[in-house]
Amino acid sequence: MRASTRIIAGIVAAVLIAAAVAAFAIAWRPAIAAIDPPDPQSFDAALVKRGRDLAAIGNCSDCHTPRGAKNFAGGLPVPTPFGTIFSTNITPDPETGIGRWSEAAFRRAMRSGVNREGQHLYPTFPYDHFTNVSDEDDRALYAFLMTRQPVRAAPRENQLSFPFDQRLAIAGWKLLFLRHDTYRPDPRQSAEWNRGAYLVEGLAHCGACHTPRNALGAERVSARFAGGDVDDWHAYAINDQSRSPVPWTADALFTYLREGWHPDHGTARGPMAKVVSNLSSVPASDVRAIAVYMASVSGTPTPGRAGPGEDALTRAKAASQANPVGASIYTAACASCHEGGRPLPYGGVDLGLSTAISSPDPRNLANIVLSGIDAVEGERSPIMSGFAASMNDDQASALLNYLRARFSDQPAWTDLKKTIADARRTQTVFLQTSPAPRNAPADPQQREKPW
Repeated sequence: MRASTRIIAGIVAAVLIAAAVAAFAIAWRPAIAAIDPPDPQSFDAALVKRGRDLAAIGNCSDCHTPRGAKNFAGGLPVPTPFGTIFSTNITPDPETGIGRWSEAAFRRAMRSGVNREGQHLYPTFPYDHFTNVSDEDDRALYAFLMTRQPVRAAPRENQLSFPFDQRLAIAGWKLLFLRHDTYRPDPRQSAEWNRGAYLVEGLAHCGACHTPRNALGAERVSARFAGGDVDDWHAYAINDQSRSPVPWTADALFTYLREGWHPDHGTARGPMAKVVSNLSSVPASDVRAIAVYMASVSGTPTPGRAGPGEDALTRAKAASQANPVGASIYTAACASCHEGGRPLPYGGVDLGLSTAISSPDPRNLANIVLSGIDAVEGERSPIMSGFAASMNDDQASALLNYLRARFSDQPAWTDLKKTIADARRTQTVFLQTSPAPRNAPADPQQREKPW
């Protein structure tokens, strides 16, 4: 009996040792030797300019730059279901940034989510998309970042509970969800479509916001582009499940992504405003390619889908009032712009065409009504006053219910007052992280426009 016990104990010990060795082999990554910070003049100017455009497509500055801070210095809090993760300093500062990173170290971080020291990076840095970025584009991004102004800013400590604060857990996450396949062009599609697919699936990482996630924080592959949640906003479905009253076309997507608004679809707001702010500075051909690819993801509208879109256009012009309180607030606060006849973007968008009003989730509309839309200095852009100070929760609820009833054929929202109260509480946080004016960047090289 004792011999059998010793045998069983030996087997258990061997299994545990093997598991520990396997876990170490999976988790361990060697450090890459530090280098002396390269001379910014050593990088080709055309390569740096290309990297600038790619960084804008990847929205790098808005994730790595808190409002009021130096560009790319990190420290932006990213809330997750597992705690708060702070973005890192990606300026070429040799002590607190990536100044001592070689190009190989930078590429490993982009492809494998491992920093120069060999630590696994949390997937809030979307390396699960950046595996699709080519070596040439990684080189251009590296050149751009290494020619930025170095900023000494020590990284903030992440606020994660056990076991999510353990880097070993990230290695396990990668085993389950990280795919190292790079993008391969589809020979059946046009060069423009393939360019758009490469950008959307890679550097632009559109699915990171527009795809729902599973319990472990990975994108649900089976629900690709079916909508997700980010920063207390709902990122709409942008596939064939889109609730937009009027189906999206490539032309409409191009205008929306380039200008930040479209008369049939409304205005970009919240995190999406940051995206279009960056896209306004990149070559129009890249934005057009993204629009062409995403329009193909949505697919050609069926008659059953296109018909309601036409009905929405008609209903937007002829809808009747839904409730007297909401109607009176709308007449006093909204109608002068939204029914004033002024051309967009200075007049209000036709609310019968608003995705925010037709969405099953009222958060975006609540945020817009309370926070408004800031003007972009020196540009033709939408503007709207926020009503957080002039409407109480009951009044805002009545207005949103009225808008829903008049300008959509969707059922009434539930828990609307709670949504409004939550939006009011998070309004200050949103204002602190909203994008700077597109024509007045902190770093002129970063946001220089090509025209």
